[in-house]
Amino acid sequence: MNDRTTDKRRRYSKIAAGALTVGALVLAFALRSPSPVGHWNSAASEDRFLAAYNRAFEDLPDPAETLDIRTDYGVVRVYRFDGTGTSAHPLLLLPGRSSATPVWAANLPGLLTIGDVYTVDLLGEPGRSIQERPITSDEDHAAWLDQTLDALPTDKVHLVGLSIGGWTATNLALHDSTHLATLTLIDPARTFADIPWGTAIRALPAALPWLPKSWRDSFNFYTAGGAAVQDVPVANMIEAGMQGYSLKLPQPTRITEDRLATLDVPVLAVIAGRSVMHDAAAAVATAERTVPDGTVRLYPDASHAINGEYPDRLRDDIADFVAKNS
Repeated sequence: MNDRTTDKRRRYSKIAAGALTVGALVLAFALRSPSPVGHWNSAASEDRFLAAYNRAFEDLPDPAETLDIRTDYGVVRVYRFDGTGTSAHPLLLLPGRSSATPVWAANLPGLLTIGDVYTVDLLGEPGRSIQERPITSDEDHAAWLDQTLDALPTDKVHLVGLSIGGWTATNLALHDSTHLATLTLIDPARTFADIPWGTAIRALPAALPWLPKSWRDSFNFYTAGGAAVQDVPVANMIEAGMQGYSLKLPQPTRITEDRLATLDVPVLAVIAGRSVMHDAAAAVATAERTVPDGTVRLYPDASHAINGEYPDRLRDDIADFVAKNS
């Protein structure tokens, strides 16, 4: 892969880890609709998002298989990518809010050197998964993901979660870790520390779909540590999802220290030093103090868009962690 291709992939996904985690939480309360499930506000909104999704997907390797897995809560879109590594268990990647599978464009080439990789479009979020029944609790979140893993042709996965995907991964591990070999949490939201009020306040204007696109771009710019978000395929996809999709999900419960102490799988926690989604020092301290079998890595200069800023370092840390726990 040449330097230009690497730089392009990093630019495409640099904003993605900050993909509206807070804005979407605020949106759930700012907007109400009679529907009990997540849905597109119009056919035109869905078409706009899917066009942006398809464009962003072009920057990923070709998937070996596309799966639509039925769960009690809807149909979950899963992609399988053939890896070149020798890991006994595949990796399974959960994206941040509103970002879906294309958020991993910068990371997949490296992660595929570890082994096979599955990616999931989160249920109830913009993407190609289709929510059909209400998700009303942490237990429901764990149930749909556990049912998805149960349908895969593998007994365990190395589960990797980014931002709100990190919370989703931790929530599953706390409810049922049967299918988990390890847990990697990349700057997870509402897991080791609370979202700052300043970030929540800045998210309010970005959460309203009738406001100009520039307001949503401004919030993405903020969460990504000042990275460019205009004319970037992943950024365009995220903005289209935020503008056109109505989330009907409960706010994720902040995970308590007592519950973190019950995690029964090895955990790699990667914290961004300049993240606006939590106080990094507090998150590191909580992870080091509470997780029984935990490895904590602080990337001091990383923003919440850590996966696009440091794909090679993340690949190396994940590869070492998986090798030690295989």
